[in-house]
Amino acid sequence: MAKSRSNKEVTSKKAASAAAKVLRNPKSSAAAKTAAASALTQRPNKK
Repeated sequence: MAKSRSNKEVTSKKAASAAAKVLRNPKSSAAAKTAAASALTQRPNKK
């Protein structure tokens, strides 16, 4: 059974903004969108 990792990593605001641009771009590759989505899942929720 795999160890569950603690999710203490946080994506910076600048990196999250770049990731959002990738996801909005219809010409982005599937691999780029997967990486961008992964980065965004590490952002803390807006309050």
